[in-house]
Amino acid sequence: MRHRNAGIKLGRTSSHREAMFRNMVTSLFKHDRIRTTDVKAKELRRWADRIITLAKQGDLHSRRQALAIVREKDVVHKLFDEAADRFGSISGGYTRIVKAGNRPGDAAPVSIIELVAPEKSKKKDDKKKKPKVSAKKKSAVSKKVKGAKKEKTAPAPAESPAAPVEEKAQGSDS
Repeated sequence: MRHRNAGIKLGRTSSHREAMFRNMVTSLFKHDRIRTTDVKAKELRRWADRIITLAKQGDLHSRRQALAIVREKDVVHKLFDEAADRFGSISGGYTRIVKAGNRPGDAAPVSIIELVAPEKSKKKDDKKKKPKVSAKKKSAVSKKVKGAKKEKTAPAPAESPAAPVEEKAQGSDS
């Protein structure tokens, strides 16, 4: 029974599996997206979310824990610099897995795993915040606006910009 055994074995020894996922998570953060099998992508998501959570904390201990997993210092420094800005507004779900079909040769299901860009989600939130007005309300509002425009246009010709000029001219003569 596999009770309380998290993770997947993938037919590899533990050292091989750990080395493989360390390399994959390094490549993911370096290139922002990689192509791999579905099962590996689902397991890699766990590793990546853990590293991004460490990067959002941003302290020295978290940085050292991330350096113990990620192979390249430059990748860790880049991740820690941009993690608060890029992932600060969301908690969890930092990666997206997109199915890419089957691999030729062995027909293994292949996916693309990529880091989520939350800038797009902010634009969607702005669109959702606009209140939707029904057709009846739109027609009532447009009638009010047309009536207000007619009222504003009527007094406008009475007040011409030439009138203040004439007053100034009369005031300077006296």
